[in-house]
Amino acid sequence: MQKNDPYAALRFKEFNIFLLLRFALVFGWSMQFVVIEWQVYALTENPLSLGIIGLCEFLPAFFLAPFAGHIVDKKEKRNLFTLCIALFSLISFGLFWLTSETTESTWETNTILFGIYGLVFFGGVLRAFFGPTIFSLIALLVPKAIYPNAATWSSSTWKGASVFGALCGGFLIAWIGVHYTLGFIFLLVMIALALVLQIEKKPILNKATNESIKESLKSGIKFVFNDKVILGALTLDMIAVLFGGAVAIFAVFAKDILDAGPKGFGILNAALSSGSIITMLATTYIPITKNTGKKLLVSVFGFGVCMIIFGASKLMWLSVIALFCSGVFDGISMVVRQTILQLKTPDEMRGRVGAVNSMFVGSSNELGALESGIAAKIFGAPLAVVLGGTVTLLTVVVMSLRNKPLRELDLQKDIEDHYVKGY
Repeated sequence: MQKNDPYAALRFKEFNIFLLLRFALVFGWSMQFVVIEWQVYALTENPLSLGIIGLCEFLPAFFLAPFAGHIVDKKEKRNLFTLCIALFSLISFGLFWLTSETTESTWETNTILFGIYGLVFFGGVLRAFFGPTIFSLIALLVPKAIYPNAATWSSSTWKGASVFGALCGGFLIAWIGVHYTLGFIFLLVMIALALVLQIEKKPILNKATNESIKESLKSGIKFVFNDKVILGALTLDMIAVLFGGAVAIFAVFAKDILDAGPKGFGILNAALSSGSIITMLATTYIPITKNTGKKLLVSVFGFGVCMIIFGASKLMWLSVIALFCSGVFDGISMVVRQTILQLKTPDEMRGRVGAVNSMFVGSSNELGALESGIAAKIFGAPLAVVLGGTVTLLTVVVMSLRNKPLRELDLQKDIEDHYVKGY
């Protein structure tokens, strides 16, 4: 195994299969998010309805996450991942059916709207299991010495799929309409389902079979909250997404502020993610493990500044540049956070730690959507984004002053130790 090999993780067949299926799955999920946001806003013309979408997914994803982490640590990961994808295909098909001409002509608008909310809620249940399952499975596909490289490629694939999913979502709405776009998403999910079956079953590393659910959940949460580095990294990302993010109200900016239409809506979504994927791919060649804590703090601060510029902008080109730059900073923080989690989490606790990560970061996307919708309704979309970016900046300042272990974090030594040990 060559040290500092940017393609180290890609030399393992099952990891490549995992990247392909994750791309197909996230590509479809991201496109589905764009389509749902556009369709709901078209039905209601109320930014608060976009926030309700976030609430419907946040509630089950957040409250079921600890239990999901317990289940993930106890169960075989490949089969659990397969079940999650199969159930997600039902959601995609349900949305495809709800937007058909027959359904739209026979059902009332509110009935269709509540049907969409119901499927989004079911998606939130699955989200509680997706995060810890994927986090645990990655560690079983590659040796520990190349976890940072695997985390970078996995995150880059996720962001790349988000880029093209968001971009294609906006354009396909304009070209073939909402219904057929959702049909294409269903096809992508079925492809992911076929690919996951190409991965072999993996051993269950948590041998504490007599541990109660209460003890299991308590140990996972205690581990995270006792580690200032992990807790600080998760808190930074949670605040940035919760208050600094504005993805949920991009439809408002595209339609009412920038007058960019559905294509512009797709471009805004893609601009944010494209900056992230470029940065992540760069980190496979230029590792950012030295002075890691300082780089994390600077990246989150830069993200907040960019979102303030986006909120204040009335020009499409300036908005796209601001979102692209915010994606660059977001890419750095994501790689750092995933590397921290992979290196510092014991194998037998990966499901539970992944679940806590989902509670902090994954669920904050949905709760952030609710916050964005409410703030946009009260203050207007531009001021809501500016205020959110300001909260992000203040959080970074407080964290840099109060969390010395995170500020002085340097992951290079940990990585070198794993190479010396040869695993």
